[in-house]
Amino acid sequence: MVLYTTPFPNSCLSALHAVSWALIFPCYWLADRLLASFIPTTYEKRQRADDPCYLQLLCTVLFTPVYLALLVASLPFALLGFLLWSTLQSARRPYVYSRLEDKGPAGGAALLSEWKGTGPGKSFCFATANLCLLPDSLARLNNVFNTQARAKEIGQRIRNGASRPQIKIYIDSPTNTSISAASFSSLVSPQGSDGVARAVPGSIKRTASVEYKGDGGHHPSDETANGLASGDPADGGSLEDTCIVRIGGDEGGRPPEAVDPPAAGQAGNGAGGGPRGQTPNQSRRDGDSGSLGSPSASRESLVKARAGADGGGGEPGANSKLPYKASVAKKAAMRRRRHPDEAFDHEVSAFFPANLDFLCLQEVFDKRAAAKLKDQLHGYFEYILYDVGVYGCHGCCSFKCLNSGLFFASRYPIMDVAYHCYPNGRSSDSLASKGALYLKVQVGNTPHDQRIVGYISCTHLHALPEDSDIRCEQLNMLQDWLADFRKSTSSSSAANPEELVAFDVVCGDFNFDNCSSDDKLEQQHPLFTRYKDPCRLGPGEEKPWAIGTLLDKDGLYDEEVCTPDNLQKRWKNSVSSPSCRA
Repeated sequence: MVLYTTPFPNSCLSALHAVSWALIFPCYWLADRLLASFIPTTYEKRQRADDPCYLQLLCTVLFTPVYLALLVASLPFALLGFLLWSTLQSARRPYVYSRLEDKGPAGGAALLSEWKGTGPGKSFCFATANLCLLPDSLARLNNVFNTQARAKEIGQRIRNGASRPQIKIYIDSPTNTSISAASFSSLVSPQGSDGVARAVPGSIKRTASVEYKGDGGHHPSDETANGLASGDPADGGSLEDTCIVRIGGDEGGRPPEAVDPPAAGQAGNGAGGGPRGQTPNQSRRDGDSGSLGSPSASRESLVKARAGADGGGGEPGANSKLPYKASVAKKAAMRRRRHPDEAFDHEVSAFFPANLDFLCLQEVFDKRAAAKLKDQLHGYFEYILYDVGVYGCHGCCSFKCLNSGLFFASRYPIMDVAYHCYPNGRSSDSLASKGALYLKVQVGNTPHDQRIVGYISCTHLHALPEDSDIRCEQLNMLQDWLADFRKSTSSSSAANPEELVAFDVVCGDFNFDNCSSDDKLEQQHPLFTRYKDPCRLGPGEEKPWAIGTLLDKDGLYDEEVCTPDNLQKRWKNSVSSPSCRA
């Protein structure tokens, strides 16, 4: 399938579209700024309360007449541009594909050679988020502002979180069961001038050994996806850009045992059991105090760290002197004892997932914000789809002012794409071309040259809470369109299996939860019998560790939730009384 790198099939239509938008944009920008000046956020209200001179109010009074005059002057040009723009939408393609080729070891072509479909398996990391990147005046209705700056900041945070080096700290201590985040934050520092990682004195001082492996390469596939075990070491996994600190017990004056450094390619998380992802201590018998699987001794904690500008890659050296900011996960052994049926670890982190493979975003409505987000994420993701959806009356029943808001980024090559707009949206939701984006990605090749592929569906359902029947109809369409997409893109048959399907994932903003009594109809939809929600036990019942959230827009700037670290603490405190996800 040919992927569309431009929104129009030829340069002539693209030029006409650029002219139409140039005529529309001044009026659009002025109207957006004028409306935004009358919709303050709670953050701005607090600033005004602390401003004795009322400078912001004075600026609004002075600039409003100017904005109005310019808006009226630009209306005739905007009307002409709108007529041209709406006519061109019938020829517009439903997405724009962008690729920034990476020929390094983390590039898409190199990743395909890492997995041959043999061995215990391979894990992939998926993430989905709703960003609320609307025009500034509309974003303020959700108590957020400065859409363009937020888009750039979000892109930087996702990129830095996904590409950060891993710091794995293993605690072999039969006495200490409560290690604080502050202890871990002060425990590990970057390498000294000799390239050796240092253990910094902190509340834990029983450091047996510290090993650092790094050669400047980056292999994000080693991170576990949703806690699933990493790939077979023989299939290209490594511990590059990983600092491992092992702390051994020294009760009774016995010195801690030396730990052999792990072989290249070993993963640090042993959630999968067996030889896959095995740490040095896992080679001992299950009953030994050093065994990670032992219920009586070892405790394992995976610490996510974000390096500074000098510590993010390359050969460790003297320039890496800033301490890493760490976030401590719940101890894996403790989690496994509480929830022995779980196949993966779960944590509340202040960082975006490390070693992210696929990113599915919603509400990236603003085209300029989408371009800024794309530019930032291309520092990590090679393949990106943005500006997904339709405008005008093309493809759907009602006029669409906004696109679907869907945005997709991948480290693996995209093979096929399809988009469908939901035709049954109503009220304010009908102004956006909400729909479903279907993707087929290639994640490997077998030794017999069979492609290993995966299917990803990203969607954004109807938002109005009282319209359960509309959401259920959209879920039905989602399944039907997915079946058609898989049938049309499959090149395999029983007699000629050219492809192996590794996964089929559905994600997005469903606009309902699994506990509210108002959402019972959606909770019982057949989609949940075909796909497994890792946080769900059944209709109306969540896993014990699932944390519920209810967005209070007026409280976004409260101190206890306004920073990633504070929000992490708030959520971790709620683990003792979990509820349903929103």
